[in-house]
Amino acid sequence: MNLDLSAELASTLQIASERTGKSPEELVHEAIAHRLSGNGAPGSDRERARAEGLVQPARIPYRKVEPRLLPPANSTTLDLLDRDDRF
Repeated sequence: MNLDLSAELASTLQIASERTGKSPEELVHEAIAHRLSGNGAPGSDRERARAEGLVQPARIPYRKVEPRLLPPANSTTLDLLDRDDRF
């Protein structure tokens, strides 16, 4: 797998690699594993909120939702808005 990183992100990754003594590949692997484990990005607001019990995991898994309401034929949702066209 190849990653196309911005110059800023590549520089940040290189600095983190030098600071921790871990290879950039190892840091990317750890970040992906951490993210996919459901913990969010390391040190993220979401992770801190979960640790403090402010956010609970989803009760039901993600599912694709089909739209229940559609605009009438030959119209858009913009046509349904109450608008004042005086301006």
